[in-house]
Amino acid sequence: MIASTQTNHPLAGSGTDDAGRVQKPIDAATSRLKSAGLRITQPRIAILESMIKSGQPATIEQIHGDLSADSCDLVTVYRCLAVFEQLGLVRRSFFHNGTSLYELNLAGTSRYHVICKSSNRVDEIDAETTAELRQAVQRVEDILKSKGFSDVSHVVEFFAVAPQGGRIGATPEIPAVR
Repeated sequence: MIASTQTNHPLAGSGTDDAGRVQKPIDAATSRLKSAGLRITQPRIAILESMIKSGQPATIEQIHGDLSADSCDLVTVYRCLAVFEQLGLVRRSFFHNGTSLYELNLAGTSRYHVICKSSNRVDEIDAETTAELRQAVQRVEDILKSKGFSDVSHVVEFFAVAPQGGRIGATPEIPAVR
């Protein structure tokens, strides 16, 4: 017997509803998958739901740990995140030790973080600083494009030791990777 991985899962919506209301995050994500010609599978939905629920950058192991035991294996999480990254659906960033973190990128704009070197806590940088950083990055990207470069992208990460008891943003702490 051959089992299909395609699903008619109720969260696998195809866009805005009949009233033209804004899509839920899972609907926006699955719509992007469909637009790329990819199937909406149970493992992909489980991974997307985990990332939406978390709302912060997470390692592959953390994402896999959030899934139910029968949803998919670790290799499937790796493969799905690679596809999601290729589509621009997720953005990869890094801990200072090189460990990859993945974050949903539904809006298509990068969020910037500072990662504490001692606790691995990830805090989102405030809106005003992010706006300034986006302007600077856009200027560099425009210069590169004017020189003939195409498919320009970037990764910007900040690493620091957080002030005692202080938080830079409101993002909850991510456990240290071992």
